Amino acid sequence: MATLAMQSLGCEVAALNTVHFSNHTGYGQFKGTKSSAQEITTLYDGLRQSYLTDFDVLLTGYAPSATAVEAVGAIAMDLKKRASKRPGSFFWVLDPVMGDQGRIYVNEDVVPAYKSLVSHADLILPNQFETELLSGIKITSLQNLADAVTVIHRTYNVPHVIVTSVQLPAPLSSSASSVISFSTADSSSVSQDARQNNTLAVFGSTMRSDRSARLFKLEVPRLDCFFSGTGDMFGALMVGRLREAVFQDAPALRETASWISPDNISATELPLAKATEKVLASMHLVLEKTMIARNEELARYQSEDDNPDSEFAQLSDEERKVAVEKRARLRTSKAAEVRLVRNVDLLKHPVVKFRAKEWNQ
Repeated sequence: MATLAMQSLGCEVAALNTVHFSNHTGYGQFKGTKSSAQEITTLYDGLRQSYLTDFDVLLTGYAPSATAVEAVGAIAMDLKKRASKRPGSFFWVLDPVMGDQGRIYVNEDVVPAYKSLVSHADLILPNQFETELLSGIKITSLQNLADAVTVIHRTYNVPHVIVTSVQLPAPLSSSASSVISFSTADSSSVSQDARQNNTLAVFGSTMRSDRSARLFKLEVPRLDCFFSGTGDMFGALMVGRLREAVFQDAPALRETASWISPDNISATELPLAKATEKVLASMHLVLEKTMIARNEELARYQSEDDNPDSEFAQLSDEERKVAVEKRARLRTSKAAEVRLVRNVDLLKHPVVKFRAKEWNQ
């Protein structure tokens, strides 16, 4: 998901996979292995020995253990050191994959491992729960969310933050050149429980020189479907679009550490906001196409099943019921696979309909 999305925007990608699974975890079952810290390090060493580490962006996502997180961090530190004499020549996008919906789904020691790395990243992409873990603030309102983003800027000195999968009580609820990318797990899918209102919201900020937040929000219509891999798509498209927004529209930032805009640039004019508009435009269009294809595929399954229980005729009634329900769930998961390849033009040429708005606390 992430590799293709970045390649579609002209990025040359070296992908180091942190898992090797038969399918994404949204199916509820899979076969495969998780990469060890040593395997991750060895692959990077292979790139380095052949002078293949002239990357200007690093995108990192799911890491299966604390030692794997540390291995990813060591790679980031090496790339940052190599670029230290040329401000703006290297940018790290970190998705701190730890959990969602109030639940940590990685080993407990992964959380402090990420907290020790966040301060070295240029842009982080936490969901609401991960924002709470990093800031120590329970997010129940817009003010809580603003406070949490401000704490992250000031505590970790992270220049850019985008909070995804935001769900708040009514009335507002809703939830590049050379790139090295780590594949991520199915961590940022649209949650079944998140579908409470008709919009989904993303909140972002680029800090000022005093580490205060410049906040913007962007809302898009909710699509009533469960998708897997949307977090990976978001991060990957953000790599290409943010780099584009800086290099084409704000070229002076190319030689500015972490691509931080001057304090007089408003929230909605930030490269981060402009990039987010294009990213969400592409995602919404691709997911609309996916919903159409999903419905057609599910309808085809129904029309082809003349005797839907025949496959499990040898089972008892109770076993047959369980098997039929499982097959239906797996078919639904397959039908909802994001149609990225066949809609790659929508990644390249999105029609922006949803604009960022300044978020006044």
